[in-house]
Amino acid sequence: MTDHAKRPVVVFIAMSLDGYIADADGSIGWLSQVERAGEDYGYHDFIATVDTVIMGRKTYEIVLGFGIPFPHADKRCFILTRTPRAPEGSITFTAGPVDTLIAQLRSEAGGTIFVDGGAEVIQSLQQCGGVDEYIISIIPVLLGGGTRLFTGPFAQQPLENLGARRFDSGLVQLRYRVLHNERGNSQ
Repeated sequence: MTDHAKRPVVVFIAMSLDGYIADADGSIGWLSQVERAGEDYGYHDFIATVDTVIMGRKTYEIVLGFGIPFPHADKRCFILTRTPRAPEGSITFTAGPVDTLIAQLRSEAGGTIFVDGGAEVIQSLQQCGGVDEYIISIIPVLLGGGTRLFTGPFAQQPLENLGARRFDSGLVQLRYRVLHNERGNSQ
């Protein structure tokens, strides 16, 4: 069993049909069009497997701006930033290389490592072969501009389809595993 199988790094995120995770103003308000009472699109079951969260500083600040308690306060969190600062509870702010952080986390016992955005963090992880799985919810909207999920450049990454699910709201959720070679890099 590889380290990847023991401690997967998973991107669980929503994007518009044209590939954006935020609109031109940086807003994610358009996600509300698929909100349905009692439907969380598998998030509850997924987050139950997670003990570590990685996100960028901008995403962290957006989440804090929701006016609710930080949703990952019960998890070990790493906020990637260019300006290091003192830890806050379970939150560690880190300016170190993302590949070093991933190697450290994978060497430790634990559950799923959840990448909660944003695009720069995901791009950095793609460049170092740090993502094992993508769960992407496609929202039925064309934004026409904004923050792209996949910004490149990064090496071609073969994927294995683990499933697709359509919901009554029009949301389609895709799940892919990155095919890694023995060294843990994408093939």
